[in-house]
Amino acid sequence: MSTSLDHFAIAEQQLLTPFSLDDQAINTVFGQMLSHEIDYADLYFQYSRSEAWSLDEGIVKSGSFNIDQGVGVRAISGEKTAFAYSDDISLAALSQAAQATRAIGRQGGQGIAPFAKKQQGLQLYTPKDPLASLDEAAKVALLEKIEQIARSLDPRVVQVTASLASEYEVIYIARHDGHRAADVRPLCRLSINVIIEQNGQREQGSAGGGGRFDYAYFTDAVLLDYAKRAVDQAVLNLDARPAPAGEMTVVLGSGWPGILLHEAIGHGLEGDFNRKGSSAFAGKIGQRVAAKGVTVVDDGTIADRRGSLNIDDEGNPTQRTVLIEDGILQGYLQDSLNARLMGMPATGNGRRESYAHITMPRMTNTLMENGDKDPAEIIASIDRGLYAVNFGGGQVDITSGKFVFSAAEAWYVENGKMLYPVKGATLIGNGPDVLTRVSMIGNDMALDPGVGTCGKDGQSVPVGVGQPTLRIDGGLTVGGTAG
Repeated sequence: MSTSLDHFAIAEQQLLTPFSLDDQAINTVFGQMLSHEIDYADLYFQYSRSEAWSLDEGIVKSGSFNIDQGVGVRAISGEKTAFAYSDDISLAALSQAAQATRAIGRQGGQGIAPFAKKQQGLQLYTPKDPLASLDEAAKVALLEKIEQIARSLDPRVVQVTASLASEYEVIYIARHDGHRAADVRPLCRLSINVIIEQNGQREQGSAGGGGRFDYAYFTDAVLLDYAKRAVDQAVLNLDARPAPAGEMTVVLGSGWPGILLHEAIGHGLEGDFNRKGSSAFAGKIGQRVAAKGVTVVDDGTIADRRGSLNIDDEGNPTQRTVLIEDGILQGYLQDSLNARLMGMPATGNGRRESYAHITMPRMTNTLMENGDKDPAEIIASIDRGLYAVNFGGGQVDITSGKFVFSAAEAWYVENGKMLYPVKGATLIGNGPDVLTRVSMIGNDMALDPGVGTCGKDGQSVPVGVGQPTLRIDGGLTVGGTAG
């Protein structure tokens, strides 16, 4: 595993040296910003390369490649934030951006820390460049192989689409207090979608995964796993019946169904919404907000995970933050601005899509911890209900916590037996209310395979989710087509 000093060497070589920038030049820029009184200032340098390949009907029909670099300049005074950015990394561009941020500050300067302090970040992933880990022919061959595997699993497969994407990102963060931090972030993902046809009926299934590593992760065994999960899902849907409708007991599967936890509950625990009072959880620290046994954490420190970071985008190490413990609300996810204004510690959750975007509190890997129930026992306890094994898309209103999610794979359960698969099921409910209705928690907590992307205020960042199997009593309405 690499060291933080490796990250600094790579970041300085990529982002500072080519532009004749050093600590003295950076302090000059801070001097210009701090001629007015401000509470905080930082510079966020970023270089990124990304690519995407897609296969359809046995042919790689599209490929894209992008290089971007630039710097974001931010100053904060009270609740006010001034932000400017440039794709020109030069002292002149930095000075111009710095001057643009001074308007929010009061007249009268303040000193800057003259000596850089290099923050040792975490060591969660190796700073490899996934784009360089395979040549173009090998990337095409990887997509062709997963298609061949999928077709070999079932003769009814009539169409396969697959995609491969990766990113290599180098960042360098300088703060006015002398703090310096750097990170080198690999990220890759492989996805597959299959369509199966039988007697004129067509159904689809999808799977995929990824994380902070290079393409070597996608071994033959991994390709087989993805292809099999996609084909199995499509085959299951051939026999699926219309979903029942109405309020009923619902069991959520482990792993990716944690996306409901992320959307309907996680966003409501971000500091900015609570500082402004727009979250259903605002002002409730120390109060019961969930059933006993429910513990929710955000953990940016899990090695190689899609949502993990050695440092957040303000240069603070990520951490494991307990949000709800045994049903009691413990705290919120914080960046430096909202933490300072709320009188709480920062939690290493300051994130941004790129140098051209402002930082805000965001989730990393959000999960519910294990309970003590066997998943089979949970399913066996249902008189009549739905077992939602896997989820598709969904929508949520963060202010109210109301959500609608579609189930990609689900079963109708009666008298403790999984009778038949159903399709067209949607789950409608309220996130904070659902937390109070959790009656059984499985011992099979799993993380998602590495496919999550979270959107907030127009910004997208990679995230992870996870949970054990959960039984939810009431409060969830299943929208379906069968009475």
